[in-house]
Amino acid sequence: MNIGIDMMGGDFAPLEAVKGLQHYLSQKHDAVLVFCIGDEAQINPLLDEFKIPSTNIQIVHAPEVIGYHEHPTKALKEKQKSSIAIGFHLLATGKIDAFISAGNTGAMLVGSMFTIKAIEGVLRPTIAAIVPKINGGAGLILDVGLNADCKPEQLNQFAVLGSLYSHYILNITEPKIGLMNVGEEEGKGNLLCQATYPLLKENKQINFIGNIEGRDVFTDKADVMICDGFTGNIILKMAESFYDVAQERNLHHDSYMQRFHYENYGGTPVLGVAKPVIIGHGISSAVAFKNMFLLAEKMIQSDLCGKMKESFSS
Repeated sequence: MNIGIDMMGGDFAPLEAVKGLQHYLSQKHDAVLVFCIGDEAQINPLLDEFKIPSTNIQIVHAPEVIGYHEHPTKALKEKQKSSIAIGFHLLATGKIDAFISAGNTGAMLVGSMFTIKAIEGVLRPTIAAIVPKINGGAGLILDVGLNADCKPEQLNQFAVLGSLYSHYILNITEPKIGLMNVGEEEGKGNLLCQATYPLLKENKQINFIGNIEGRDVFTDKADVMICDGFTGNIILKMAESFYDVAQERNLHHDSYMQRFHYENYGGTPVLGVAKPVIIGHGISSAVAFKNMFLLAEKMIQSDLCGKMKESFSS
């Protein structure tokens, strides 16, 4: 199993990436070879300092870095020697089985869609986020920002992608799919929700339970919550703020509130593309990087992308 990581992505790169790599490899992942992509002059001293075993890594020198404020498409085209561009090249050519980065989000999305490309039959890839449930479980919400404006057919496909992810990654046997809406009754909502509902209802690949409301997000009513990226991003950012509020009010030691900390989930998977791509938060810590490695490993072992290809080919 080969996992590639953009060592130069993130506000605290490459230090936190190296520390995350150390945490990950310390958990006895001997069968994994990690391709560390970045500036050798910065990476090598840190790898030595944190005693990263050379048997588990391969350095791939990348002299260029795509900054956060650079135009994604232009930067990927002009900076072919950047850590992100090289990472996608390695993934596309089969040198690595998954690619993770906490770098320029736009560049990661452009690379996912135009270098790796969507699975045949998928109208638009989507990004998903984990939602901690009060019952101790985890839910999934998608889209959370990649597709601000959606068509009903896209939401219907998001439901299939989210169901497969929940089954193979979150280990939910028969995920319950809910459509985010302003009321539970069929026929409620804006034109998008009204047109999406019958598609989900007729979709035999999913376990559709109907509309859900904002009050249902943190309950176990639905395992997968479907919405457009505009709505999903607002919900996600609000949920992320809960941990900050809890810290300010000295409530962050509560076990449930701790589950709102972004680093627990590592990164956001791009669903609907042909190979595993995971995008981390710009402020990713060592714990977040470790969890990105674990997610990448699980996506590879479960052959999630292969399962998605099968689903759309049928």
